[in-house]
Parts: sequence; structure tokens; C-alpha cells
Amino acid sequence: MDGWKKAVVVGSIGVATVLFLKKKYPAGVLATGLGLALLASEYPGKFEKVRRSLPDYFERGMQVMEMAARAGQRIAQAAGQSAVDAWDEVRG
Repeated sequence: MDGWKKAVVVGSIGVATVLFLKKKYPAGVLATGLGLALLASEYPGKFEKVRRSLPDYFERGMQVMEMAARAGQRIAQAAGQSAVDAWDEVRG
């Protein structure tokens, strides 16, 4: 990769970071997209491999989120039951 391309990629990542920190999300996404587009043009084979594997990553992520939601519900139920039991003990 040429030096100027590396500078553009690093610069776009830096600019995107600053924009995200300033809560200018659309501009941050645009700056990130610029850097990713340049990387994709330089390494098309690697990006094609990533593009093909994205659905698997999303599916695994959704499974993790579902498990976390179920665990959160169980914790909330257990906490609610404990509070009710404690209240019943106090009331006698």
C-alpha cells in the first residue's frame, strides 16, 4: 500500500474518532466509510471473505443477545421474588 493511502486510512480513522466523540455520528460514519472503501479497493479478496462471513457473525451476535436477555429476565424475576418473600417475612 502506498504511503498516501496509509495516511488517508489512518487520517479517516482519526477524524471518525473525533467526530464520534463530538456526537456527529453521520459525519463519523462517512469518514469511516472513506477509510474502509480505500482498504477494500486495496485488498478486495480479503474484504470479499469478510463480506461472505458477515451473516454468520450477525447470527451469532443475535444468539448472544437473546441469551443475555433471557438471563436478565431470570435475574429480574429472582430479584422480584426475593423482594416479595422479604416483604412477606416483614409483614409476618
